[in-house]
Amino acid sequence: MPKVSSVIVPYATYLRVYEPLAAFPEPERTHWARYARRQERPSYQDELRRSLADLLPTPPVPVPVHESSDAFVLDVDGVVCVCPWRTRLRGWLAMEELGEELPGPVLDAVLPAVVRHQTSQDYERWLARNPDARPWIRTATWQVPLHWFVLVGDEERRFDKGSGEVPPLLRYRTPMVQARRRVARALRALKDGVDEGPLIDGLIDVGRWLEEFHPRSLVELDYGGLVHVLPPGDLEDDHSAADVAEGIEALRLGDGAAAGEAYGRLVERWRAVRDRRSAN
Repeated sequence: MPKVSSVIVPYATYLRVYEPLAAFPEPERTHWARYARRQERPSYQDELRRSLADLLPTPPVPVPVHESSDAFVLDVDGVVCVCPWRTRLRGWLAMEELGEELPGPVLDAVLPAVVRHQTSQDYERWLARNPDARPWIRTATWQVPLHWFVLVGDEERRFDKGSGEVPPLLRYRTPMVQARRRVARALRALKDGVDEGPLIDGLIDVGRWLEEFHPRSLVELDYGGLVHVLPPGDLEDDHSAADVAEGIEALRLGDGAAAGEAYGRLVERWRAVRDRRSAN
């Protein structure tokens, strides 16, 4: 495995799907079965460092030339579940969104137009050969999108303060069937209680994505590197999934005031995170 920097890379949070080995066709299934038996496997920080390192050359390499053969692995009650990195595909998808996040001059400075054009052509050719491709991992920077919290419950929250060289951790894991059920219930409540908006659009999008995976998969929401830039007290007190669930239930019951209070707590909490982004 290539050596990577020891520098901690913050900013990114993740929504991952782990599928059981039975969901993968051969020969991919055999590859992941062997991979899962390895003693050492790279971490999410290793994945992000490698991606950032590709942006340093001139010209930068926004998308890897070859698809990653790495994955995250979980043993769920004796069933091996795998979340492939698919770094190349995710790089292409991120490129499509980049134009909406950066002003033109900044985008040109980061990734010259000729590089973006070549990368886009490569993706179009690849997609023609792989029309059903989808990522197992979704990534957000300096935030956890609010609709991600709909998928999980506060009882599934795991928080570790960390100590010494062990970093803090904040994540949720839930069975796929439970995540899909929560999306469906939330959509019913939101469509009855509010007008169309980004929360509904985000839920529809993530719900369609979840339908692409094996029903016995596991869904993981991971604060990732964001835990390194948030004060430990803020992390420990962060129960955003509970606030989202409370707000949606209030909408279902027609209690607009309670829904507004829950939403207010979320806005205040994540405004503080966005302020840190602006300060950097």
